[in-house]
Amino acid sequence: MSFENTSPDAAVTQVKPAAERAGTRALAQDLVDVPALLAAYAELHPDPADSAQQVAFGTSGHRGSSLKASFNEDHIAAITQAIIEYRAAQGVTGPLLMGKDTHALSGPAQDTALEVLMGNGVRTLIDSREGYTPTPALSHAILAFNAEPSSGEGEADGIVITPSHNPPTDGGIKYNPPHGGPADTDATNWIADRANALLAGGLADVQRLPLAEARQHDALGTYDFLDRYVTDLPTVIDLDAIRQARVRIGADPLGGASVGYWGEIGARHGLDLTVVNPEVDPQWGFMTLDWDGKIRMDCSSPNAMASLIERMRAEGTGENQSAGAAPFDIATGNDADADRHGIVTPDGGLMNPNHFLSVAIDYLYRHRRGWPAGAGVGKTLVSSSMIDRVAAGLGRPLVEVPVGFKWFVPGLLDGTGVFGGEESAGASFVRFDGSAWSTDKDGLLLCLLAAEIRAVTGKTPSEYYAELVEQYGDPVYARIDAPATAEQKAKLKRMSPSDVTADTLAGEPITAKMTEAPGNGAAIGGLKVTTENAWFAARPSGTEDVYKIYAESFVSAEHLAQVQAEAKAIVDAVIA
Repeated sequence: MSFENTSPDAAVTQVKPAAERAGTRALAQDLVDVPALLAAYAELHPDPADSAQQVAFGTSGHRGSSLKASFNEDHIAAITQAIIEYRAAQGVTGPLLMGKDTHALSGPAQDTALEVLMGNGVRTLIDSREGYTPTPALSHAILAFNAEPSSGEGEADGIVITPSHNPPTDGGIKYNPPHGGPADTDATNWIADRANALLAGGLADVQRLPLAEARQHDALGTYDFLDRYVTDLPTVIDLDAIRQARVRIGADPLGGASVGYWGEIGARHGLDLTVVNPEVDPQWGFMTLDWDGKIRMDCSSPNAMASLIERMRAEGTGENQSAGAAPFDIATGNDADADRHGIVTPDGGLMNPNHFLSVAIDYLYRHRRGWPAGAGVGKTLVSSSMIDRVAAGLGRPLVEVPVGFKWFVPGLLDGTGVFGGEESAGASFVRFDGSAWSTDKDGLLLCLLAAEIRAVTGKTPSEYYAELVEQYGDPVYARIDAPATAEQKAKLKRMSPSDVTADTLAGEPITAKMTEAPGNGAAIGGLKVTTENAWFAARPSGTEDVYKIYAESFVSAEHLAQVQAEAKAIVDAVIA
């Protein structure tokens, strides 16, 4: 792989379209105009009657771009006021903990939120180091605060200002109630409806102070998120094993909120840890382009992670590298709010997220002796069935839930679900004693787990996965998109198992047709069909005129293609 030459005197006569440059370094024309982005945040006002400019909470909060009038000052003012009213209605009286990531819009959004929070006199705690706060660090802080002896303040909750792995043009905001995890649909629907009503009313009911006054308000305090997180890590990860085995870790924050955390983790716990790239740049000019030519901090994408993958190649060179040897035993990446993980090994490159989840589950349930013996394995229904086979091999019940990490929160809190993972490289698990660590996805935790696996087993996670393949088979997994109108997507969401008349899928008898998750009976917003050696799931996109088909086969790539084709025919016949 070679990166595009971006030096001023480079002899570039023709630049390929962005999508054709996937995996190569971003060029000047790929970068967002940050001053324009910030100006639009303050100057553009959303049209309350335009659905594209309204507040809409997906599985990870409200996201949008100021340039499209979908994430602007008005949105944040309305959403913050709505959260204040929601938490009051729920009897939440403790402080609200608030963090932000490194996106250009996150700073202004935090300022807007502070103006509204102080205007309402809500006790608010922001980062004491004036830095960035990963989503898992905020989740952990909420749980830690609420576990301490009562101070009379009541339970804490939180706001994270982040659009996760989204491009630099975007902003995002999400609410975490006192359980520390993502807010459920009832909460987000209420908050979105109230925020849109506030927008329609011209923000007349929003209580707000000027920023300078808000910054001096008695209700504003600080919290050391980094210290709380780093101090507590030995309760959830075997750092002694990592240190004693001298596992060489290369951690790439990808310009995100974990940038200040990795160096502190290494220094505090005596690890051989190198922060591969400590740069923070609101344009993310150091990134390699994702599959569609956009800059996206997706640590599960081989294109977005191309520079770290290249650095791990044996033929590469580096300061700590001998000829023919990779510079690190484990290299890791995180997205902008560090709730996702990317694992790169010298022998396997970037691991497929499903593969690493399978390894993590097998390892953890064999090595965490303090976990409840009957605790299940949590997975989303679009994650690999390799996890099903691993869970069966461990003798553990499988808990399959709809897409969205919020479904794992109850189990992580009460110990019935000590691990929860998603195919999109998000997961968390409990401490050695079975108590909750974070109830939101934790990318740092899973990256450190990869190093622990290397230290304890002597195998890289990719070598570990190869052993699972020998035992359980070698699945082929893919996701494709198919066009669908809004009406068709609505039909897909309303499907029932009886709508599927087929008895076979790709030559195998159908063993289950489901529109509700077997783990908790919740609606999956689509359809899943399974056979002995394959499955597919179809769900409508919340942002595009497509539906998504997730599919997997334990037979072959050709069999997977047949599954995908028949899946599309089955769904199209119902939604036509």
